[in-house]
Amino acid sequence: MTKRPFLVIAVDGGAASGKSSTSRELARRFNLLHVDTGAHYRAVALACHRAGIDPHDLEGLRDFLRRLRLGARVDGHESLVCLDDGEPPRLEDLRSEAVNAIVSGFAAEPLVRQSVKAYQRGQVELARSRGFSGIIMDGRDIGTVILPDADLKIFLTADEATRQKRRELEGASETVSDRDRKDSSRATAPLKPASDAVIIDNSSLSLDEVVDRVAGLFPDNLRPS
Repeated sequence: MTKRPFLVIAVDGGAASGKSSTSRELARRFNLLHVDTGAHYRAVALACHRAGIDPHDLEGLRDFLRRLRLGARVDGHESLVCLDDGEPPRLEDLRSEAVNAIVSGFAAEPLVRQSVKAYQRGQVELARSRGFSGIIMDGRDIGTVILPDADLKIFLTADEATRQKRRELEGASETVSDRDRKDSSRATAPLKPASDAVIIDNSSLSLDEVVDRVAGLFPDNLRPS
């Protein structure tokens, strides 16, 4: 019997572009492991906040990151980040006002992005070892930096008004325009579509319509069961 190929999907996009909801549904439908890299940066920001680490204190940050250990727990189709081999942080802690206020600063810091890169790339082998048909990873630099050789690269977008409404429903105070400016202008891994990414504007599409559109782009020889 021919072994079914393993599918690697990179999903990028700005704030409230529907990355995670789309990726989670695709993971559920096609037996993929979903990795939300935004949670990784939130977890690091949370750990730094608890330790009193300032993102501008580069020496202190470098030392802290050397000691910080990131682990993973697979729950259904989700890979949940763990800190120092402990339990995954609670969602309410990752989405707290304190973390919301600092996560973009930590995520823009090259020391932080470099420290999580190997961990994020290692999620591919985790998905293989757990018997998934593939992996779908979402973030802002997946197709350009983390998984540049992905089988399929998607860049999701929507008009600013639509994304702002979604952002407010998430409880975030920062506007999408402010977050886009920070993500697009940072020197390390700026937000931009990969040259071979398929750009999908989901301003007027339902979640099912977006998922169906992405699923229709799966290469025939890599189509998961």
